[in-house]
Amino acid sequence: MVQSLSYAPLVSRAVIALGGADWRDYLHNLISQNVETLAVDEIRFGALLTPQGKVLYDLFLIGREDGCWLDVAAEHRDVILQRLMIYRLRAKVTIAPDEAEVAVLFGQGEAPGEGWLADPRLPELGWRGYSLPAPLGAAEGDEADYAAFARSLGVPGPADWGIEQTYPIEANFDLLNGIDFKKGCFVGQETTSRMKRRGTVKTRFLPIAFEGEAPAPGAEVLAGDLRAGAVLSGADGLAMASLRLDRIEGADLTVDGRPVRVVRPGWFERALNP
Repeated sequence: MVQSLSYAPLVSRAVIALGGADWRDYLHNLISQNVETLAVDEIRFGALLTPQGKVLYDLFLIGREDGCWLDVAAEHRDVILQRLMIYRLRAKVTIAPDEAEVAVLFGQGEAPGEGWLADPRLPELGWRGYSLPAPLGAAEGDEADYAAFARSLGVPGPADWGIEQTYPIEANFDLLNGIDFKKGCFVGQETTSRMKRRGTVKTRFLPIAFEGEAPAPGAEVLAGDLRAGAVLSGADGLAMASLRLDRIEGADLTVDGRPVRVVRPGWFERALNP
């Protein structure tokens, strides 16, 4: 566990700026997060889904005086821009790439100064900042450090849910403040709301612990002879996995013949059993 605040630029992330008279209504009808109530300098987590309800792209939404920023995966920014343009129709909205640089502060330490925004998913994840220098005294980190830190907290990332592969509830978006179920319609809302309402979520992302190096992504998690899930991203000793909740309870789990155990983060248990 990191014992002091670390600063890491996230070159894997990029920013899109939205503005214009209709930006709020336009975006509110597209993404899983509430945009109507977003305040200036507030950050929220959400996703753009397929019409069938699977995760296309995760995003962080940052309120600005004249619109908002979307913090998205850098490798998909151009595609996201194109998709946003398709949905724009006659709405009075400006959509353009922005040069703001994304960074994170994470670990153990006091809240940083002005401009840093507490991660809306989980307080323990730290803060996100945009074109901000490292605070005095912060250790130098990198994306791998941050990914390992998030994984240690049991929080999945884009490498785990992919594109058009996962329902957001399976990736715990509902437990990490990524879906507003009271906001009304958005793309993919019908499937998402039905899964939540019927309580039919059989699969969740959870960490698994083991000895040695991480199994390859896609390796089967077995409960005896039954498939109980699959490995997602990971590193030595710990990986994220997509797991069948009805098959892991009390079971002896293996991956490639090696024993593994499920790690249930405290936030996960509290969110499921408030």
